[in-house]
This record gives sequence, C-alpha cells and structure tokens, in this order.
Amino acid sequence: MESERKPTFIQSLIAGGAAGIAVDLLFFPIDTIKTRLQSSQGFVKAGGFKRIYKGIGSVVVGSAPGAAMFFSTYEMSKQSLPLHGQLAPLNHMISASIGEVAACLVRVPTEVVKTRMQTSSYGSAATSLATAKMVLKHDGIKGLYRGFGITIMREIPFTSLQFPLYEFLKYRLSLAMGARQLHASEAAVCGSIAGGVAAALTTPLDVLKTRVMLDMRDPTSKMPSLLSRFGQIYIDEGMKALFAGVVPRTLWISAGGAVFLGAYEWVMGGLVDR
Repeated sequence: MESERKPTFIQSLIAGGAAGIAVDLLFFPIDTIKTRLQSSQGFVKAGGFKRIYKGIGSVVVGSAPGAAMFFSTYEMSKQSLPLHGQLAPLNHMISASIGEVAACLVRVPTEVVKTRMQTSSYGSAATSLATAKMVLKHDGIKGLYRGFGITIMREIPFTSLQFPLYEFLKYRLSLAMGARQLHASEAAVCGSIAGGVAAALTTPLDVLKTRVMLDMRDPTSKMPSLLSRFGQIYIDEGMKALFAGVVPRTLWISAGGAVFLGAYEWVMGGLVDR
C-alpha cells in the first residue's frame, strides 16, 4: 500500500499556494469563456472571445491564498479525523468540505471581482482594483461576498466527489505500481479524471453561482432564493442553460485538476523529501 505522507501545516500552505497560482494563470482564458457562456446577457454581449485575460489581476491576488487555505485545512483535517480504513472516503469528503469553507473566505471576493471583470459589468475599461472599489461603494462588504452561499453549495458537492475519487484512484494506481509512492505525473492523471467527473456533474450549481455573482441588484433588497433562481433559469431558458459551459468547465477542470494536484504533489514531494 502507498505510504501516506503527513505534511506539516506550512508545507501544505506552500504547496497549495504554488498549485493555485499554476492552475489559475494557465487556464484563466477557459474560465473566462465558461463564465461568459453562463452569463444571462449572452456570450457575445458578455465579451465573446475578446480580452480573455480580463480580470486576471484578482486571480493573481486571490489564487495562492485561497488554494493554500484549502490544502492546509484539508491536510490537517485529514490527519485529525478518526476516520480511517473503510471510512477513509468519509474522512476525505469531510476534510475537503472543511477546506472549501475555509478557502471560500478568501476566494469568493476575488471570484466576484473576476466574474464582473470577465463580463464587463462595469464597462470594458475597468480594472480589477476599480471593480473591487465599485462593488464596495455600491454594495459594501456584503457585495464582495455575494454568492458565498451558492459557492459553498457548489464546492462541497464538487470536492465531495473529487477528493474521495482522487484518493481512491491514487490508492488503486499505487497498488498497480507495486504499492509505491506515486510520482507527481501519476497523481496528476488521477487528479484529471477526478476533476473532470466532478466538474461535469456540478455544472448546474456553477451556472447558479455565476448568475448570483453577476446580479447587480442592491443586496439589501429582497433577493430571490437560490431555489427560485434555479427554477427561473429552467423555466425561462431550459435545461440546456443549466449546463451552459459544461464542455469548457469539464475540460478546464480536468486539465486544471492535473496541473493543480500534480503541482501540489510535486512541490509537496520536494518539501517533504528535504
């Protein structure tokens, strides 16, 4: 059986930050296209294929802290929970969910800025900093956390699918390789498969998250519930709209899962082996 590494909090923090920067910078254009496909204003009006790196400033600021927060929390929870053996998948689900809640405290404000930049909600000339200031000016700090609930609702099912599947695939591949520690490239393949499956199945929640974050109404006014938003999209636009962007999302997260988890394992291997 593959011997499980037990990284320290600092090692998880460093490796997670490096993985977050790598995947977000590399796959940002695909994320932009996916977001514009999901926008209620339509792909072309949201920007089409133009300026696909628009909003990358917010990602640069938030990707490393968000990913670092996730992995450090995930690894510490995985080591602390008394769930092992046959209960290991439950351990991975709970640990990943706790990690996502922690990461979203950092990630959601940058996601709000990024999605509004990607769809030119404040005009095509706005910068990430200017967009953040506009959100704060009109909606206050609540505006930066608009969509926090639906982001959590998207990320917990996503990670509850991705990480148990990722750990299972690593375990099975390790056994097939003679019960040795996997190389980063081998872990990356497992990450790609796990990410692609989870991404495809949770696309409707991602569409809902995008719509909430792009809602420009005053957050102090009565807002529709997530269930009513979901139903309205289905009634007005059909089932197809709930899976808008499923192909770029699945491709992006499948490839991104390989880079994200492969980079994490590679950096972690270098830190642990020192």
